[in-house]
Amino acid sequence: MAGHSKWANIQHRKGRQDAARSKLFSKLSKEITVAAKMGDPDPDKNPRLRLAVKEAKGQSMPKDNIERAIKKATGGDGEEYEEIRYEGYGPNGVAVIVEAMTDNRNRTASNVRSTFTKNGGNLGETGSVGFMFERKGEVTYPADAGDADTVMLAAIEAGAEDVESSEDGHIIYCADTDLNAVATALEAELGESDSTKLIWKPTTTTEMDLDGMQKLMKLIDALEDDDDVQRVTSNFDASDEVMEQL
Repeated sequence: MAGHSKWANIQHRKGRQDAARSKLFSKLSKEITVAAKMGDPDPDKNPRLRLAVKEAKGQSMPKDNIERAIKKATGGDGEEYEEIRYEGYGPNGVAVIVEAMTDNRNRTASNVRSTFTKNGGNLGETGSVGFMFERKGEVTYPADAGDADTVMLAAIEAGAEDVESSEDGHIIYCADTDLNAVATALEAELGESDSTKLIWKPTTTTEMDLDGMQKLMKLIDALEDDDDVQRVTSNFDASDEVMEQL
């Protein structure tokens, strides 16, 4: 299983405290507001907004919060956010992509650079690690959505490219430009997904030992703790034995 999906399992196992959930809702709200401001405030007419709302619902974000985030965009009182991608290296030379939304580019760049440095990594130029990833759509379903064959068949018919099924659930990948269409077709066959989003999927991975993984988790946790950072992706790979010790 690729690094980012293993990381999702780590996050799931760690569980989210109230403070982390509040921070997560804040990041989801920001994505909804930006998506609504860039296009139509009606999710049915705005694929990016529809996916943002779907992701928020998948994270159990209250309906009131979602509606408030959309109103913030249409009311014209929302901050002007800029989307920025940072690329760098973590422990053992593992590649890390940081996606941020900020109203102050200098503050965010300084904070991200400092976080890399303090946690054994270093920030690189844009493009320094991006070539090790592909932009893809990712739709996840729980294990009880169906057996591997059922999900695979639904994914093929929906126009997806690949499926990873395990006891933890099903991860369906598609071209980034097809995500809205594939997610809609899957929903008709399998019901509501756990998550629907654009991701950076590693094309090459860096093997990590336990010490490297612990350092990487510390770096990613610190980056995710920054209010300007929306999501962090890494191309680590680790054995099941290492994952179980985390």
